[in-house]
Amino acid sequence: MILFGGDPHGDFRPFIRAVEIYAPQAAILLGDLDLERSLDEELSAILDKTEVWFIPGNHDCDRDCWYDNLFGSKLGDRNLHNRVVEIDGKRIAGLGGIFREKIWRPPMKPRFRSRKDLLHYCRKEERWRGDIPRKHHASIFWQEYEALWEKRADILVTHEAPSCHRYGFRELDELAEALGVKKVFHGHHHEQYSATICRGKIAVYGVAKAGVSDEYGNVLIPGKRDKQYRDNLA
Repeated sequence: MILFGGDPHGDFRPFIRAVEIYAPQAAILLGDLDLERSLDEELSAILDKTEVWFIPGNHDCDRDCWYDNLFGSKLGDRNLHNRVVEIDGKRIAGLGGIFREKIWRPPMKPRFRSRKDLLHYCRKEERWRGDIPRKHHASIFWQEYEALWEKRADILVTHEAPSCHRYGFRELDELAEALGVKKVFHGHHHEQYSATICRGKIAVYGVAKAGVSDEYGNVLIPGKRDKQYRDNLA
């Protein structure tokens, strides 16, 4: 069994509790971890109980320490973004980050198709550690999105939502269909819900802030929904 954890925003207690109770083969965090210490330290209580995987959310690149505590942790190689990995016998595809107008916000055409394109146009003072601006390490680039189209998967995990959510994107429906997945799990909006896309062929599960669902969409821990959750979308 695989568990899916909604945006922790620094509160990992529900995720840890779910792993301890349900003993899954793997558990996947859907972004916005907001880590004040490294991910392996934060989850040390369960690392001998399950495999932990993640995709980044938009806020994981808000601060140097949050970035380093995620991508530079001992679990940094468990990043599912732009990959398909077999986990507990299922092929899991990941697309972390968010669509941004500066880079690509559908249905508009991409302004920068790749990280390399953006870096080419960045002034020296705009670069972060000699690379693209930190915040855009959590932006979706067309090149990465397009590369997933050539792969096959059973489940797609994203930070952004498909079109069934009022702030979702049809481009994620199209990606899910191209991958051949049967299910999509996403975070970002802090809402727990279920819906379908692609003429009912693909089930979509939104996982609430600090909530946990199993791979069948059953809510194991309801989580929290912010009254002003739209403030967290930028």
